[in-house]
Amino acid sequence: MDIKLFVNITSRAWALPILANLHAGIAGRQATLLTATGASRTAFSKSMDHLIEIGLLERNPGHGHPLRPEFRLTPLGKGAAEMAHNIHSVTRGEDQTLLRRTWTVPILTSLYRPRHFNEIRGTLPAITDRALSQSLISMEDRNWVRRSVIETARPPRPIYSAVNAGEMISRITGPEISLVT
Repeated sequence: MDIKLFVNITSRAWALPILANLHAGIAGRQATLLTATGASRTAFSKSMDHLIEIGLLERNPGHGHPLRPEFRLTPLGKGAAEMAHNIHSVTRGEDQTLLRRTWTVPILTSLYRPRHFNEIRGTLPAITDRALSQSLISMEDRNWVRRSVIETARPPRPIYSAVNAGEMISRITGPEISLVT
């Protein structure tokens, strides 16, 4: 999977939880998934529509009532769902809020190896300096990212690396996602 698709998947807050729950065996019915994720109806509906639009989910033909549709993973969706499940399995409940932010998982994917700020920005399409900076600060606060300053460089330059849960997520996604460099 390429980083552009991955960023597109994570652009909806509930996309990864939906995919993770489907991979875990939660029935593909809307009400069941809605309960399992804990999302609001509107946010859940937008995430489901988004996953259908990008080709990871489809309506299960011949199953479900029009008012209670049933969904299933596409072949592309099965790989994404497995990755989402693995990501969710290494995080705690209080970390789910950070995971639902648009740039958290793509940045951790970029930090599969330590990188400077501009190197991270170069691997992620369309990220702004402000979004990258705020995401890195949030992940530093949660102790998912470590910022170190290389004092021998002129001028001194910070380098970021994934640690703890951030490192586990990075190990899951890093080998699977091809970065734009």
